[in-house]
Amino acid sequence: MNSGRTIFAQLLDFAPQPPFRQCVQRYGGDYRRRSFSCWDQFLCLVFAQWTGRQSLRDIVACLRSHACELYHMGIRGLPARSTLAEANESRDWRIYSDYAQVLIAEARALYADADPGVDLAQSVYALDARVIDLCLGLFPWAHYKTTQRAIKLHTLLDLRGSIPTFIHITPAQLHDVNILDQLPIEPGAFYVMDRGYLDFARLYRFTRHGAFFVTRAKKNMCFRRLASAAVDKSAGVICDQTIVAVWFYTLQGYPERLRRIRFVDPETGKRLTFLTNNFLLPAATVAQLYRRRWAVELFFKWIKQHLRIQAFYGTSPNAVKTQVWTAVCAYVLAAIVRKRLHLTISLYTMLQILSVAIVKKMLISRAFAHFGESNEPSQNRNQLSLFEL
Repeated sequence: MNSGRTIFAQLLDFAPQPPFRQCVQRYGGDYRRRSFSCWDQFLCLVFAQWTGRQSLRDIVACLRSHACELYHMGIRGLPARSTLAEANESRDWRIYSDYAQVLIAEARALYADADPGVDLAQSVYALDARVIDLCLGLFPWAHYKTTQRAIKLHTLLDLRGSIPTFIHITPAQLHDVNILDQLPIEPGAFYVMDRGYLDFARLYRFTRHGAFFVTRAKKNMCFRRLASAAVDKSAGVICDQTIVAVWFYTLQGYPERLRRIRFVDPETGKRLTFLTNNFLLPAATVAQLYRRRWAVELFFKWIKQHLRIQAFYGTSPNAVKTQVWTAVCAYVLAAIVRKRLHLTISLYTMLQILSVAIVKKMLISRAFAHFGESNEPSQNRNQLSLFEL
């Protein structure tokens, strides 16, 4: 039976409002606001993400075309373009950042039993950063190069469900390795990263906190071999060594032993050298862990293609960060809905359906009822996918 509520309103049942009100109160978001609250702003921006709106004018025009349904969508006032622009410029972006952490905590609990792609009981995280290009004339504050403006999105991805657990937005000039100083470390967890994060003093912080890292070694690294373990060369492992650094500053930064594993990728024939502080995992598992780092690359490509973080609705730092964080909220909320409703379709297919059916008044379960595994895009097509669980 028709519930009389739009699909958009039913989706928002999975977004708890009390924590959002706490975030708003924390930063005074609705102070002296008589209309168009922070919640209304959040709904408009999430609607824009799920329906693929390209600009403020596009958002307002689309909402006006559904003026009769706005109340049933949870939006209490029809915003003007100037109203939405002013809200993006003035309301603290940390409201949406803090609320994203609430949704992320819920999503991680839901996907706690998901397969990370490696036979491990511990949490596995992939760390990487991506530069988001901005217009030279509209974003003079985002210094990057003489003829380029950009920001950098640093992301720590939980491989159980591809949920971003840590996101930090910085100037694009900041080197990736600096983010290790702010990264929260979970004892016993594995952190997989490329060799751009190879800083021994910072990596030693993982060892001191009882966590493990897997990264690639640089070609010019000097070391002294302490021992070698037997390896299974049929699995692609060339050597498995216990080493210690010999350079003075490297040894000062990381005074303990390291494990060095050389591996030949059976698919490409490329030789890779890994460094880790874990001495218990089989060498082939360490190589498999590093291969799973590709999940964070897929995450960046996916959100760039299917969410709106390329064209921005405002030009100030606050407006840009607000849009990025509401995009994260939209992504994580869709993942929560997918898990809560036990949907088997991919997140890509789910967002395709929402983009055309989000204002319809029908039960949300019916919207996805006719889509199963047989309707999934072919793996041979050049299409990125996530949540293939």
